[in-house]
Amino acid sequence: MTGMTSRPLPDEGEEPAEEPRWLSADEKEAWTGLISLVLLLPGRLEAPLQRAAGLTLFEYLTLSHISESPGRRLRMSELAHLTSGSLSRLSNVVKRFEQRGWGRAPPRPDDGRITIAALTEEGFARVVAAAPTHLRSVRALVLDPLGPADRRALARISAKLRTRPSDLGAAN
Repeated sequence: MTGMTSRPLPDEGEEPAEEPRWLSADEKEAWTGLISLVLLLPGRLEAPLQRAAGLTLFEYLTLSHISESPGRRLRMSELAHLTSGSLSRLSNVVKRFEQRGWGRAPPRPDDGRITIAALTEEGFARVVAAAPTHLRSVRALVLDPLGPADRRALARISAKLRTRPSDLGAAN
């Protein structure tokens, strides 16, 4: 809603809400573009992964983050942060990896409250095989349509919205 002038009536006993700052046409265009990107891009990135490797985008990102960690091992809490997934969702995914022979997640011997997700050689081979498909999609859907200035602008915007890759590891 860009030009609304009426405001909802407050519930009984509530203080009247501050008048909302309605979106200008430019702001609405920016917001609509961003939310469309956020909602549609994951499915477009996932479809080729599903066809080529039988992986969801979340599974691929989970495998990828573990594969890039020292020793191909990563604390589940850090992995949950990196994948923007809950610990319970991640635990279910890692259990499926264990059943498929792609990974394991034993508790740390010195502290049973800490669980480390680790890739097996088969899990590493799986992510390596899926990576070209994902890379082609990322290039075709995101990077190649943008010129160098657009990519720098996207990086600046992501930094301002705190959604750049370096922020993912900052919450530990």
